Parts: sequence; structure tokens; C-alpha cells
Amino acid sequence: MTLPRLAAEGDAVVLAVRAAPGSSRDRVMGVHAGALKVAVAAAPEKGKANRAIIALLAKALGVPRSRVVLRSGETSRDKTVLILGATMDVVREKLRALLEAP
Repeated sequence: MTLPRLAAEGDAVVLAVRAAPGSSRDRVMGVHAGALKVAVAAAPEKGKANRAIIALLAKALGVPRSRVVLRSGETSRDKTVLILGATMDVVREKLRALLEAP
């Protein structure tokens, strides 16, 4: 199983995300070109999809929404997200469990 690109930056983990807004439901779809592919029902307008992505990632990783920050890609499908106060090992294990789930 392939994991998305991760990098440590201070007390945060940098995660590459590929967004699919306007989907039928919110879900983590897998890994696409080294990025975590996520689908959200929210439309890509006025930041709605970005907020939905942050909420989905926070829930999936078991961290508060305030610790998931959009770093770049506000208007792009390709985004970079910071997971504040997390370690690489913890994020890697949570992603592995999430991606292996049926």
C-alpha cells in the first residue's frame, strides 16, 4: 500500500492532498500521484470545499479542526495541508489504518 507524501516541518506534518469537490459524499478515496485523494460533497465556491476537506481530514486523523490548516492550493485541486502538533509516525499510522479500512 502506498502512502501519500508526508514531510515534517517543525511541530507539524505537511500532507499533500488532491481534492474532488462536488462528489456525492465526503470520503477519503486513496492515494493519487503521491497525494491523499479526498472527495467532498461541497461545491468549490467561497471556500466551502476547503472547509469540508479540513473537517474530513480532522475527523479521519482524529485531531481538532483547528490543528488542520490549508497551507496552499486554496483554488486548486492540489493542496498542501499542515497537521499542527502531530508527528510523522502518528500521521503515518493513522493514514495507513484509514487506507487499509474496507
